[in-house]
Amino acid sequence: MPNFTHPDLPVDGLLRRAARRDPDGVAIRTATRSVGFAELDAWADRIAGYLSGTLDGAAGARVGVAGVLDPVFAAAYYGTARSGATVVLVNPLISEDGLRHVFATARVEIALVPAATAGLLAKLRADLPALRAIVVTDAADGVVPGGTVPLHQALDGAPRRHTAAPADPAAVACVQFTTGTTGRPKGVLLTHRNLVANAKQVALAHRVSADSVTLNHLPLYHVMHLNSGMYAGACQVLCQDPDPVASLAAAAEAGATHYYGLPARLHALAKDGRLAGAVHPGPQLTAVLSGGSALAPEAARTLRERLGVPVIQGYGMAELSPLTHCQQPDRHRPGMVGGVVPGTECRLVDLTTRRPVDVWSTGEVQVRGPQLMAGYLDGGHEARIDADGWFSTGDVGYLDDDGALRLVDRLADVFKHDNEIVAPSRVEEVVREDPRVADCIVADWPDAEHGAVVWAGIVLTGRAEDEPGAAEGALPGLGILDVLDSITARANEHLASFERIRFAEAIESVPRTPTGKPQRRLVRTELRSRAAA
Repeated sequence: MPNFTHPDLPVDGLLRRAARRDPDGVAIRTATRSVGFAELDAWADRIAGYLSGTLDGAAGARVGVAGVLDPVFAAAYYGTARSGATVVLVNPLISEDGLRHVFATARVEIALVPAATAGLLAKLRADLPALRAIVVTDAADGVVPGGTVPLHQALDGAPRRHTAAPADPAAVACVQFTTGTTGRPKGVLLTHRNLVANAKQVALAHRVSADSVTLNHLPLYHVMHLNSGMYAGACQVLCQDPDPVASLAAAAEAGATHYYGLPARLHALAKDGRLAGAVHPGPQLTAVLSGGSALAPEAARTLRERLGVPVIQGYGMAELSPLTHCQQPDRHRPGMVGGVVPGTECRLVDLTTRRPVDVWSTGEVQVRGPQLMAGYLDGGHEARIDADGWFSTGDVGYLDDDGALRLVDRLADVFKHDNEIVAPSRVEEVVREDPRVADCIVADWPDAEHGAVVWAGIVLTGRAEDEPGAAEGALPGLGILDVLDSITARANEHLASFERIRFAEAIESVPRTPTGKPQRRLVRTELRSRAAA
């Protein structure tokens, strides 16, 4: 294992340490407010006090915290960890069904979420017997859904200083759900030590220091950015305006040294006709950093030429806290995700023999390091972590002579739309609920902006084909395309935004193996050929 050390702290200790070093320094800034390190630390203390009292000091109790792009997420995240409870990260954009699954599976007892999510949880209360309280984090006007309480009211009377002993760094700090190959999310167990180790790894790989100003032009607040910025003592600027050109002006105003963006937004920025006349972020900008899915080389080239800084990519996953690879500003090549971050090892193994392969040879990516998860919430991680600590990622790629990784395919059927993982079986399950659908298969249609979008091949029932006008050449009425549009619209109402079907077509049958498994690889190959044409 490479020689790598990191602070032996609980994850909330990163905030406590930063507050002691620079109490008056700005920790997080938005367009309307700034929160200092000491102020944020005190806020986390109050949340920890509230949770400790409500949960009766039960160590390991689970608290759902929504990753909103706001300082309240940082306070709730570190406050939950400081209380001894476990943070269950909640995507506020998730569907109602996904929300039910996360809260029921993790047995979440308290939710710290925005009003929109709180409203959904209030409706699901009967399905979530473990849920004691729903606390609304954005209730500035005091108006909240029935059965919930605003954060400021919950904190009334909470101690202003949390004095309990720090959590054991080896204890589980966080549960992050991710989509598995079966289509149902798995809860990944991350320890305090995992998160603190990766905080240092990211800060070193991205060259973030106390003098850095990081601008996050993201839809959600990711713990990778929060923890690495807190480890370094950097100022984090949250750009909540989805307009990519406006984000450049925000970067210039903030004096940003690092610009973080998702590929979808960076693609949009590269193609935006306003880019040529947009405000330049300034000479202090050192890099544009992209992650979550592949960034098209032409988009990276356009942004590099316009902004005059490297546009670099990284690689990781929830099971690895999440970062394992990152390009360096002086060593970035289109299509590569770079070498390993400090303290991490990577190898490629043959897909059949499972023996390590040489450089330039394709194999499954395996990784090990201090950021590797403790396991899955429901077990089963033994199948992916061998006796020597190597984690099988399910991705296929190859290494070059410099140790840089290039990804070429997925072993599993899941795919990414922006930074979200789409499980085809989940989409198929929803589509099949329509009585007009006999069968369906879902795969990824390549998309330069989003990485991929959802394509659905639908086998219609006789009922659907008997709709007026469904037959070719029939009188005006409900034709095949109208039926498909209707099926798609109905399904999309029950899917998260990143799961929604963008292309649908009628097919005669779903290609399956003799055992009945859908042959997605055949479909994907055809779709890529058609998309390229």
